[in-house]
Amino acid sequence: MSSQSIEALLDVLEKIPDEPAKSGEFALPELMAIACSREVRDDDIVFAGTGLPMLAIMTANLLHAPHAALIYEAGICDGKTMHTPMSVCDVRASYLASTLGGLVDTFAYYLQRGYVSLGFLGGAAIDQYGGANVTSIGEDYFKPDSRLTGSGGNSDIGTMAKRTVFIMLQEKRRFVERNEYTTTPGWWCWDWEKREWKPKKEALKNSPFANCGPEAVVTNMGVFRFDRDGIMYLDTFHPGVPVEKIRDNCSFDLNISRVSGETHYPSYRELFVLREFVDPEGIFLPEPPAYPEMIKRLF
Repeated sequence: MSSQSIEALLDVLEKIPDEPAKSGEFALPELMAIACSREVRDDDIVFAGTGLPMLAIMTANLLHAPHAALIYEAGICDGKTMHTPMSVCDVRASYLASTLGGLVDTFAYYLQRGYVSLGFLGGAAIDQYGGANVTSIGEDYFKPDSRLTGSGGNSDIGTMAKRTVFIMLQEKRRFVERNEYTTTPGWWCWDWEKREWKPKKEALKNSPFANCGPEAVVTNMGVFRFDRDGIMYLDTFHPGVPVEKIRDNCSFDLNISRVSGETHYPSYRELFVLREFVDPEGIFLPEPPAYPEMIKRLF
């Protein structure tokens, strides 16, 4: 994107109204990316992966969290991305970066020292306590029904980032009461000495990471959070998705008593930033719905 193009878009951005778009004016992946971006605080140090997490932090940087720093797993710290990276290893993510390192820097220095305040993760399955499985499906670990990709950095990030947000597709088989294999513990952990489940704050009470854990789960159906007992509940439902459908797509008795309403629609300004600045090439987002005439006239 040329400097002239950026200046032109910035001029238009000043005119874009910061009011909610209407139903049909945004795509579901856009809603999910923007819902994730709203989890980013201005003082966050964010560990994000490829895809929607990347779009979320970039959108947040441009709108409400300009001081949030992004760390890519490959070792790029605090880049000011001007072009959407294809992955966490893409050199385009290193533009104006504070440091360029490697895995040792990101995991041993930033993460293990407790600097990371927010991590974005995915998973094949998640249990009602926020524990994630990216290892294997099936009761027998040695002869699983499906062997998955493995932890990578999932367990490290989910255990040591102060807050974690999961981004997942929701299906009944993915939202389970207890994982058959827990790669990344949620708010309840297995005590190997006493052979029982315990709240993380109790199981890891002598660890600096006892209070680190999942804060939200953003799916294609809604946004979930965790109560004081570390149990998942439904916070908001996406437009057009009945609460009962969300409940039916969980293998546990989902708490829906705390639903606060629909997930807030993206604003026109959020959509404009996401489409024109963050992913204008459509690398991770589908072809978006057309802007309404009132926005088109501003171009």
